[in-house]
Amino acid sequence: MKPKILSLCFLIALLSRAPALFAFETDQYNLPPEPLADIGEEVAEYVEDNLHKAIEKINIEIARLQECRESKRSDCDTPSRSKRLAHLRSEDAVARAVFELLGDGTIPFTRSGTWMNSHKFRAQPARFKTGYRQSIFVYLPSDYFTISPTVKMYGHSFGTDKIAHFFQQGYTYYRIHKKSVAEGMTDAEAVKKSVSWGKMTESTYYGTFVGGVFSNADLYANYAGMLFYQGLVKSIAIGNVTRRPTLVLKNGVWVMNEPAGRLDLLAPFISDHLNEALNPSLYLPGLRSSIRGIVRKRSCQGWKAAYPDRTQQDFERLTASLIDWNGIEYGHKKSSKFITIANTCF
Repeated sequence: MKPKILSLCFLIALLSRAPALFAFETDQYNLPPEPLADIGEEVAEYVEDNLHKAIEKINIEIARLQECRESKRSDCDTPSRSKRLAHLRSEDAVARAVFELLGDGTIPFTRSGTWMNSHKFRAQPARFKTGYRQSIFVYLPSDYFTISPTVKMYGHSFGTDKIAHFFQQGYTYYRIHKKSVAEGMTDAEAVKKSVSWGKMTESTYYGTFVGGVFSNADLYANYAGMLFYQGLVKSIAIGNVTRRPTLVLKNGVWVMNEPAGRLDLLAPFISDHLNEALNPSLYLPGLRSSIRGIVRKRSCQGWKAAYPDRTQQDFERLTASLIDWNGIEYGHKKSSKFITIANTCF
């Protein structure tokens, strides 16, 4: 009974501290009763459609300003109009336009997050949310009632809140990085500063302070989102592969960089780093003990049935491989108290 009492005390203290705030968590320890359909291609289609909308809006204004300039009217060839035209053809203008369509809002009620949670996907079942009594948050209702369903993209399962992190916090990382470089920091220093901001928010109002959870998977989603925004108009390195820009300026207007392909739009950023059972979170003590017991009692059987050929060492190696991403530190916080499939189910 001790873990339950501790969890109850933890819940009362937590709710009294943050009555108006909610941490949007996820639960990949509980596997869906039937395999989820892979919705990667349809999500990429949605993102591509929004990219088209973003650059169409920018291009309309570019055309208007350009037409005015070519008319030779004195009020068209002003420093402010020239500055505006230059901005519309910049990386910042594109990133902002894309953010407004995909990342704007409040987690998980970003535009993309809302779409992920409400869209009727062609392939089914597309989402899975474990029942309350089976959930790892059964002793913390505030976390359960704001839990994000699990989805599957490009073979990897994770919570829909990661898409919100990707497009919203990823944009904040992008802005911090860009400002830091402009102030004289190296790329590595700017990345470190962006990641530090993410770790601070995960330790406070996006994680531990309101939900008792510090999510390493959230930090990866933030970092990957930054790369997505950086890759909109310039090449970026993903491991040993150089990914071409998503968009390019052609004759003064923005166009999709063909033939980049829809597969290249999101797939390079989707991995097991987003899965909170494989890339485990840090939980406060009372919550941690209850979750470990729940996973051992209710979840382990499902994992062993789903992956009968995987050994404890296989799961240990997989979790260890998620500490960084292609050798780059994305903010993963290490702990000897993780609740992993390896140390809990074997």
